[in-house]
Amino acid sequence: MADSSSSLLPLCERISHKSYILRIVDLTILGLLFSLLLYRIMHMSENDNIWLVAFLCESCFSFIWLIITCIKWSPAEDKPYPNRLDERVHDFPSVDMFVPTADPVREPPIIVVNTVLSLLAVNYPTNKLACYVSDDGCSPLTYFSLKEASKFAKIWVPFCKKYNVRVRAPFRYFLNPLVAIDDSVFSKDWKMTKREYEKLCRKIEDATEDSHWLDADEDFDAFSNTKPNDHSTIVKVVWENEGGVGDDKEVPHLVYISREKRPNYLHHYKTGAMNFLLRVSGLMTNAPYMLNVDCDMYANEPDVVRQAMCVFLQNSKNSNHCAFVQFPQEFYDSYTNEFAVLQSYLGRGVAGIQGPIYCGSGCFHTRRVMYGLSSDDLEDNGSLSSVATYEDSLVRKYGSSKEMVKSVVGALQLKSYPQKSLINFIEAAQEVGHCHYEYQTSWGNLGWLYDSVAEDINTSIGIHLRGWTSSFVSPDPPAFLGSTPSVGLEAIVQQRRWATGAIEVLFNKQSPLIGMFSGKIKFRQRLAYFWVLMCLSSIPELIYFLLPAYCLLHNSALFPKGPCLCITATLVGMHCLYSLWQFMNLGFSVQSWYVAQSIWRIIATSSWLFSIQDIILKLLRISKIGFVIAKKTMPETRSVYESSQGEDDVPKSDLGKFEFDSSCHFIPGTFIMLVNLAAIARFLVRLQRSSCSHGGGGSGLAEACGCILVIILFHPFLKGLFEHGKYGIPLSTLSKAALLTVLFVGFSLRI
Repeated sequence: MADSSSSLLPLCERISHKSYILRIVDLTILGLLFSLLLYRIMHMSENDNIWLVAFLCESCFSFIWLIITCIKWSPAEDKPYPNRLDERVHDFPSVDMFVPTADPVREPPIIVVNTVLSLLAVNYPTNKLACYVSDDGCSPLTYFSLKEASKFAKIWVPFCKKYNVRVRAPFRYFLNPLVAIDDSVFSKDWKMTKREYEKLCRKIEDATEDSHWLDADEDFDAFSNTKPNDHSTIVKVVWENEGGVGDDKEVPHLVYISREKRPNYLHHYKTGAMNFLLRVSGLMTNAPYMLNVDCDMYANEPDVVRQAMCVFLQNSKNSNHCAFVQFPQEFYDSYTNEFAVLQSYLGRGVAGIQGPIYCGSGCFHTRRVMYGLSSDDLEDNGSLSSVATYEDSLVRKYGSSKEMVKSVVGALQLKSYPQKSLINFIEAAQEVGHCHYEYQTSWGNLGWLYDSVAEDINTSIGIHLRGWTSSFVSPDPPAFLGSTPSVGLEAIVQQRRWATGAIEVLFNKQSPLIGMFSGKIKFRQRLAYFWVLMCLSSIPELIYFLLPAYCLLHNSALFPKGPCLCITATLVGMHCLYSLWQFMNLGFSVQSWYVAQSIWRIIATSSWLFSIQDIILKLLRISKIGFVIAKKTMPETRSVYESSQGEDDVPKSDLGKFEFDSSCHFIPGTFIMLVNLAAIARFLVRLQRSSCSHGGGGSGLAEACGCILVIILFHPFLKGLFEHGKYGIPLSTLSKAALLTVLFVGFSLRI
């Protein structure tokens, strides 16, 4: 219970990052865009149809920049003070931690184990924590790994808390050698702990290669004759904290679950798994707060739970009811620098309106809100104002399980949950995991929302529509760290799923396109959700990448002439310098900025283009949208991420490396590169023949510079033309792109 004494310092405070200089820069770029559009309108009759195409593309870019400017207008974040928590809170609230996984091949169990171990070891009373792992692939290997990890946790958790270890994922902590110190006790414990971790890794590796251990343990009978998409519900208590006093030597609860899945039943991918986690945790521990992280996002800050509680407990005494606390998704891969910049500026920008958008990982939720509670259902002091209304319809909303209804009532009324053995709830947990349990209920309209593979954006907008706020906390060091797929097909496939899900949100009942002024969401917050329209910008971007080449081949003008050309030049220059400043302001190098710009653009253009294709096929009922899991890998040689997100862990020689294969995802980028190379070659031939002139509206140096800029942006494809192996463009991809290039060049010259 929090102490309400007004004499005590606040647990958190709102920090504003308002900058009038940045506002002026944003408005200047917006003004230049509008000036360019005005110039095109005034000279539309003097030019051919290519002028109209350019105008439409630039109109799209202007609209997107307008939205971005609105988002970034009043950036803010919450700064927690966890050191003040002990003097303000006498009884810490419980927290349930969710870790979803679905494929032991693409998401190796050793990665899941490290994430779980980092969560079990956070600085928070162990009797107030419970970790639930949802295995949607129903893998006995994952369960075996968790059982072995629970044994190691009895060594790892006390070791971390005894010596105040900062990095609490073992695979990252033990990357650095032991520093020679005089403390022989620490040295002895360190070596013993590392030795035990190496044993754990060997056991998991051996189990991966040889499955005979399954037959020797009756605990694995539930996994016999099961398939990833055809199996019964499995709920197993891996470890139960029976001490219950929160001692540093204790280990929190650890529960393995796998919901029932049948071939002919919809299971809603990760979203359905998250709702099953919500129900099972509600039955067993029913904590008022929940943390969900991806299986490869380990807790990098030991005090992360305490930081989130500072925000929740501070806001619980006022009308600014906070539904969730979002920590930025940060990675130890250099190729995600662009993503880090977006979160730093756009994430803080949205946080200054009604709150950040839920990002699917590294987020603390309030259970009452996930059960569908609206901000109107609460009194000013946070108490529930309409309990009777909820009790009358609980069965219709939450299902027929009596234990489930009982837990929902307790959660809505913030009643403390009586401590019982978790094993007593296994039967009830299995019941709420049946594939038909959600039929004729409100699941999917409460909890994590269905109708999109981007469950995070969909759920986020549903929460904000009900009038809730959210909080953005960006500590240093980062609260959570994860890995991203290798720069190539895996990265494009992951981005394709995100983009497809974002576009799905535009067409469902919570779309920001519908009812701009409806609901309890602020107007600028709804505009922030329009940022998902960035997915649709791939079409005008792709066209714009080809326009300079087309104009060179067709001998027509694309950019303004004379002094008005300065509009375009200033716009490009300001945008480049602005983005470079954003990178360097966060500690990144110029080289990482250049690589991030090109890599991000390639991945974004390819993934967004194919996501639009997925949506069209879905709307035409030709195919359904699947949930593709990105492959996770373990780093072997990178150093531990100590503090600044600007550190580059990838060797400089590897920067800019892009992996190719014969997938169709690489055809657009190869096509763009070849077309612009052909246009430059054509321009040089004309230049040698002294036939290049702006007279008569022809193309010239400005268009050639545009082609060169595109080539620089797509430099990994240029390098791929001369590389071999996985870094070289396959002949099949090259031949298809070359055929498209010949058709494009022929079309341009003939017209």
